[in-house]
Amino acid sequence: MQLIIVESPHKAKTIEKFLKGGYKVDASKGHVRDLPVNRMGIRIDKNFEPFYEISPEKKADIKRLKDDAEKADKIFLATDPDREGEAISWHLKEVLGLNDADTNRIEFNEISEKAVKNALAHPRKIDMNLVNAQQARRVLDRIVGYSVSPAASCRLNENLSAGRVQSVALKMVVDREREIAAFVPQEYWNLKAEVRPDGKQPFKVLLVEKSGKKYKPSCAEEAAAAEEYLKAARFTVSGVKKTVVKSHAPAPYITSTLQQDGSIRLNITAPQVMQIAQRLYEGVETPNGNVALITYMRTDSVRISSEAQAQALDYIKNNYGAEYVPSKPNFYRSKKDAQDAHEAIRPIDVRRTPESMQNVLDKNQYRLYKLIYDRFIASQMSEAKYDSVAVDVKAGEYGLKTSGRTLVFKGYTAVYDDTKKDEDEESGNALLPDLSEGELLTLLSLNKEQKFTKPPVRYTEATLIKNMEDKGIGRPSTYATIMAKLTDKKREYVRKEKKYLVPNEVSYSLIDFLVKYFPDIMDVGFTAKMENDLDEVGENGKDWHKLIADFYAPFEKQLEKSRITDVKCEKCGAPMIIKSGRYGNYYACSNYPECQNIRPVNEKVAIPTDKICPECGSIMVEREGRFGKFIACSNYPKCRYTVSLATDNLEGVCPECGKPTKKMTSRKGKVFYGCSGYPDCKFMSWDMPTGKKCPDCGAYLVSVNGKVKCSSKSCKYGE
Repeated sequence: MQLIIVESPHKAKTIEKFLKGGYKVDASKGHVRDLPVNRMGIRIDKNFEPFYEISPEKKADIKRLKDDAEKADKIFLATDPDREGEAISWHLKEVLGLNDADTNRIEFNEISEKAVKNALAHPRKIDMNLVNAQQARRVLDRIVGYSVSPAASCRLNENLSAGRVQSVALKMVVDREREIAAFVPQEYWNLKAEVRPDGKQPFKVLLVEKSGKKYKPSCAEEAAAAEEYLKAARFTVSGVKKTVVKSHAPAPYITSTLQQDGSIRLNITAPQVMQIAQRLYEGVETPNGNVALITYMRTDSVRISSEAQAQALDYIKNNYGAEYVPSKPNFYRSKKDAQDAHEAIRPIDVRRTPESMQNVLDKNQYRLYKLIYDRFIASQMSEAKYDSVAVDVKAGEYGLKTSGRTLVFKGYTAVYDDTKKDEDEESGNALLPDLSEGELLTLLSLNKEQKFTKPPVRYTEATLIKNMEDKGIGRPSTYATIMAKLTDKKREYVRKEKKYLVPNEVSYSLIDFLVKYFPDIMDVGFTAKMENDLDEVGENGKDWHKLIADFYAPFEKQLEKSRITDVKCEKCGAPMIIKSGRYGNYYACSNYPECQNIRPVNEKVAIPTDKICPECGSIMVEREGRFGKFIACSNYPKCRYTVSLATDNLEGVCPECGKPTKKMTSRKGKVFYGCSGYPDCKFMSWDMPTGKKCPDCGAYLVSVNGKVKCSSKSCKYGE
């Protein structure tokens, strides 16, 4: 038996269709091990080596895979064809104890019979450059996130999260909002004239020039003066320019453009786009079993295979006509920094049309598949052609203009129309009569309208992703995650107003803090260079340890500087430093070791004491609970030893543990008594307990108005 391990059960089902006998396909269900959840997990003092651990919920999966591996004659690791997938294969190799020299890694860009069988025929070793590239990115992001987030949280007194790329994206949103707030609108006026050539249809022209220079009236007085002048002026056609304009088909989708179009055209978020695309890639259930519909959806390449191109051209010729097939096949160039590891996002088989799959896809799956399908078909079609006319009109010292465009041949727009609504005020009327230079025009009407310049437009998910891509920030696999973090309801850095991203108040203070203390991390150029350096690890084997070390040296100094606060040490007057320790965040005197004063950032954070737990020997820490201050064993919950530090309002004795009880007041103003040993002892009573038990029923005794009685309502003792 030969074992193939993939990440997803859906993917496993789809692959099983193509393999008959001798194969078993199983799923790891994602990573089998990862960095710890609640701590950094990076050995900074040991050359930044990561510490991986197996989470409890993965143990059953690992046991099942180990059992399968022991029975298998050959094992293939068929995780996704990217750095993340390569890392998952490496973790599987480590956990299953496979040989480093084995050629057991296979990859395919699409889940089709031909692609899977071709991959099985050409296995390779795990590419450690790709693994190290993924490790380097994870290590770097962990160091930044787990170092900067506590500092920001303490300084700003909020539970905040900072990330290497996420924070730069948030800064872009905040900067745009500040631009909008600082924007001062400028007044201008539009003057539109309706004119008519002799015996022909009228059209409109817009005032754009005065004395040969660009001009817009800037106030009502200027607009009125121009209006009076034009009413008396002689209008003539000063220029007519006719051209044939060709519009080339857009490239097939890559990850970023798919997310942008998903937001604009389908009104779904980037994370939703990727979730739906993942299912289309892994396979959907049909009456004939699982069927995969698209190629791998995490890519920055616009390249497609010659076989897919030939299939598309045949489909276009048969369904749209030979004139829709370009004279030379369309080819597209990927961006300079693209990894170009595999193809663009396209349908696996163009014969499997969206309409033919509509009954087995849910609404959003169908819409996204149709979007991918149509864009791919359009990318292989002929250009769209337009007759374009630009007309210049003279009226004395003023110049007016209009233009129009008429579709002559649909080309690719028959499938995918990417024309935008023309918002250019100078475009005028799209339908223009046949005009010649020098032709006289009769003024029919003149309309003036007050306008104001508009502030920069807020980012949408689509425009933010495009801007990040243009600036080289992040990579295809990260955009959706970044969008999810920015709009996470728990953090609420950014809220959506209609489709626009608006930063919440906490984002301004967070960004100001990060820019002040971590200028490198928040610099777009620095972040883009770091992305390229990380790519160098995967592509050319650059030493990732040195890359992290070079980053960490200046970062550590910035981190120390960020911890120095304006809070003064009450013992020596030196500034206090915020530190993050095993027991939480606390202030420590910067004059250490001469002054060893420490105190909590807020009274509810545990700080270590010089006391030792008498029961287990661990350090005791000072805390504050609902019943006041107390010291507790740091080995909690294994050791529950506590000692109350509260001395105020101690009245009565706890009948359960013998510690003093504390007199307190509830939110409704009612007096009650709670054990000072809280949280280990949670005894409470509305009357003051004496610490003794009732001789009749065994309930605890209380003191009411100086008289002792049983706390049980059914017992008459003491009455």
